[in-house]
Amino acid sequence: MAAPPTSTSMPGLALDARSLDALRRDASRDPRAALRQAAGQFEALFMQQLLKSMRDAMPRSGMFDGPGQDVYVGMLDQQLSQSLANRPGGLAEIIARQMEAAAPTGAARPAAARKAVEAAAAGTDAAGAGRPAGAQADFIERMWPHAVSAQRATGVPAAFVVGQAALESGWGRSEIRHADGRGAHNLFGVKATGGWTGPTVDVTTTEYVDGKAVKSVERFRAYASYAEAFRDWASLMSGNARYAPVLRAGQSAEGFAQGLQRAGYATDPRYADKLERTINQTLLLKRLTV
Repeated sequence: MAAPPTSTSMPGLALDARSLDALRRDASRDPRAALRQAAGQFEALFMQQLLKSMRDAMPRSGMFDGPGQDVYVGMLDQQLSQSLANRPGGLAEIIARQMEAAAPTGAARPAAARKAVEAAAAGTDAAGAGRPAGAQADFIERMWPHAVSAQRATGVPAAFVVGQAALESGWGRSEIRHADGRGAHNLFGVKATGGWTGPTVDVTTTEYVDGKAVKSVERFRAYASYAEAFRDWASLMSGNARYAPVLRAGQSAEGFAQGLQRAGYATDPRYADKLERTINQTLLLKRLTV
């Protein structure tokens, strides 16, 4: 198999903040090259998601399963996606041609290249194929002020807080709701335990017992607003001794995610891995919208 063309070779995926910064600078200096690199970023992200979906669809033996394996598999998939992307005649070339055809000429071209870079790195191409990231970016922006308040109370970076809310609520699409369809504003999946005396809502959810997914009806807290939900999350993190190690390790996405899993925040054995990935995506999308 031929090696990737040097002109579109990227040192890292879009989840690498340094690669993103370099790509955004290139959009001003050399718009045409930046468009091609943005196309390569999108293809690499697409390949990584494809590999992840294939692995998730495969049955697990259970012999080597665990957080450690998930980390190394994720690293392997990232490396494979870098190797598979940017091949001659591949998806990146098609996307690049679409971007170049749509981009204006003259002084407006650097701005257009920058927008293309941001769209490709966020997971969409110039023609709108793939999974749009607009709803995710909108979720981040709407929740960001509340997350900043939670950061002040706990010390946990706002992006980590929003990332957990995104994971627990499916970026707001799977938010816990009352029987009449009203949103309960519970973005963190906090159950109505610990002496909770406020409103509640019963919802069918998935819990993991001995590593196996089991459906059950659980009682969750209900809030009057998202601001109240974030305040309650911050109170839970700072007021419960079992989450003290989480706050101490909460300055890195991996430390925060692993700490929450060790503290028993969720029963999903892959919770830490999923949370770290979602936080990284949150960091990426927030960086692109600054």
